[in-house]
Amino acid sequence: MKISNRTSSRGGRRTSAAVALGAVLALTATACGDDGSGAGGDKGADGSGKGKIVFWDNNGGVRTESWKEIITEFEKANPDIEVDYVGIASTEYQSKVDTALQGGGLPDVGGVGAAMLAGFAAQGALEPLDERLGSSSLNGKLNKDMVESLKAAGGGDDKLYSIPTSANNGVLYYRTDLFQKAGLEAPTTWDRFYEAAKKLTNTGKNEFGYTIRGGAGSIAQALDAMYGQSGITSFWDSSGEKTTVNDPKNVAALEKYAALYKKVTPAADLNNDFTKMVAQWDSGTIGMLNHNLGSYQDHVKALGVEKFRGIPQPVGSSGKRVQVSNPVDGLGLFKSGKNKDAAWKFIEFATSRAENSKFNEAAGQVPSNTDAAKDAWISKAEPTKLAADALSDGSTTIVQLPYYLPDWNTISKADNEPNFQKVLLGKMSAKEFLDTMAEQLNAAQEEWDQQNG
Repeated sequence: MKISNRTSSRGGRRTSAAVALGAVLALTATACGDDGSGAGGDKGADGSGKGKIVFWDNNGGVRTESWKEIITEFEKANPDIEVDYVGIASTEYQSKVDTALQGGGLPDVGGVGAAMLAGFAAQGALEPLDERLGSSSLNGKLNKDMVESLKAAGGGDDKLYSIPTSANNGVLYYRTDLFQKAGLEAPTTWDRFYEAAKKLTNTGKNEFGYTIRGGAGSIAQALDAMYGQSGITSFWDSSGEKTTVNDPKNVAALEKYAALYKKVTPAADLNNDFTKMVAQWDSGTIGMLNHNLGSYQDHVKALGVEKFRGIPQPVGSSGKRVQVSNPVDGLGLFKSGKNKDAAWKFIEFATSRAENSKFNEAAGQVPSNTDAAKDAWISKAEPTKLAADALSDGSTTIVQLPYYLPDWNTISKADNEPNFQKVLLGKMSAKEFLDTMAEQLNAAQEEWDQQNG
């Protein structure tokens, strides 16, 4: 095993709003050529099934140790295959792949989550995996909803370009010790959430009720809070052509949520991505944090299980929970790869029961392998168990984000993260922010309809 760490730092057009567990959770991986020269559009080759393959981890640093263990076990079981691991920080991954698509140097296998899947597939960079899965021991062993979610995110040709590895649902973490001291009930409703955020704040003592994500990755979290409060259950209106993001109920919800900044949150939140936000929560006296299952083990190490809980998002005034979807992550093959058979063996191994269970136990996420999902550790990891229960007991409605749109990643990141910071600073209204995003989304949907209608 060769290790190279670089951690500086759609099927159906839209699925139903109410979906089962697998369609809303998340993890990582994707593929390339064994000579490191692959570029987007190259046909590649199946190869001999032996030799070296290159694996790009799209969450390098955070999951590096887990992948090292899997790679070591894989090379023991397959002594004629060597895996060259490259860990790339999640914030740098898409730009790294986009550069390689144009200039060459793609890997054999790597991380491709649903949020970036459509863009890669549209450039012809990924190998369809339906036939390989159909003749594999994995066939029938993967969560069907996760598979369908990745198909839907692929761009509309009903092909599978990534094998799901796990699901990573959104969670509201809260400090049970601070809540108990303040005489507060668990933040299971939005009213209790806002009450706790206010009561736990004492800026003079550097104590805050909440930490809000204002840096990279802020849009999905803001949308989650927005739809959760408004109770709107579809990303598109009844016509299917206009987004609901700028519905008046969503505008009001975002105004209330954004107003938390600097009143009950640290000022540093303006630029915090998930790593800074999680580290700040783990080391400080902040009452609540919205993140996903992936940070659970970090909180356990920092606080111990007795000082915090991770629960599903609060329910709205109707008593129902509404959440936006988190992208399913998985492992795929880049079409330019010269050793696809060996790379496929790696994917099969990594998503087998034992390895998939081990990986997701370390990450605190829901396994894609249905046998692994039955393992005992899940019932012991409370946030994972509660997330799974909430998504299977009928209490939760999922608003599916339009990952199938090639422009989704640009709209939800580069185009609007700076604007959301302006909202937090009071330099842009929530309505102007959401109207701008709606205009971009409607145009992207119209273009998609024209190309796929």
